[in-house]
Amino acid sequence: MKRVIKIWLPVLIVAAGAVLLAFFLDLRARNADKAPVYGYKIINTYPHDRNAFTQGLVFEGGVLYEGTGHLGRSELRQVELETGQVLQFSKLGLEYFGEGITIYQDKIIQLTWKAGKGFVYDKESFKLLAEFSYPTQGWGVTCDGENLIMSDGTAMLYFLNPHTFEIVKRIKVRGGKGAIEKLNELEYIQGQVYANVWETNHIVRVDPQTGKVVGWVDLTGLLKPEDDPLGIGVLNGIAYDAENDRLFVTGKFWPRLFEIQLVLSE
Repeated sequence: MKRVIKIWLPVLIVAAGAVLLAFFLDLRARNADKAPVYGYKIINTYPHDRNAFTQGLVFEGGVLYEGTGHLGRSELRQVELETGQVLQFSKLGLEYFGEGITIYQDKIIQLTWKAGKGFVYDKESFKLLAEFSYPTQGWGVTCDGENLIMSDGTAMLYFLNPHTFEIVKRIKVRGGKGAIEKLNELEYIQGQVYANVWETNHIVRVDPQTGKVVGWVDLTGLLKPEDDPLGIGVLNGIAYDAENDRLFVTGKFWPRLFEIQLVLSE
């Protein structure tokens, strides 16, 4: 018996060591992949059109631009931040369900949901300049200064040439538990893509080079129940004022738009 123990003891030690090593390597990997979670502090509150089914939001040059959805009600809007007043608008055709918007140079790009068609407008006059096509659904869109970045409701982000609208790159967004589906409205902020996760109170922060989730934003409780008595308001709409480092968020049918500051959760 002693001879058997002597033979198997080194094997058991090696096996136990391998198990422990695998455990600690897995623990280290999971901890390294654990993205920080941010809460929020409300800095300012502004009025927002309760009838706006917000699909896209952009802030530039002191002006808020908004894209709205629903067949027969889809628009591109220029909005006064402080009052929520619509200063200028352009209606989409009755057959189009408007989606995300972004600004590239002196143009506004607007997507549609299932039509596979996008529109290019002059930023100042809202004059329609061009149309383009894409092979997926259109959900959110933003711009990193070089390419357009588009979501289609899956875990994929597509990078488009802003002149030809050809897809030049695609990445899958992944977090600690795998792919993050239902990516919706997008905003490019200081080297990261912020994406609303459809039908949740969360925004995911993504490294656009790798698709790795580098942070989560939990906006639970931002809209009070009394402001959404029917429970139909869904978080959707992210805009960033790069000149003054201000972050704005709103939602579909929300009566308010919020300027918030992110706060790292403990």
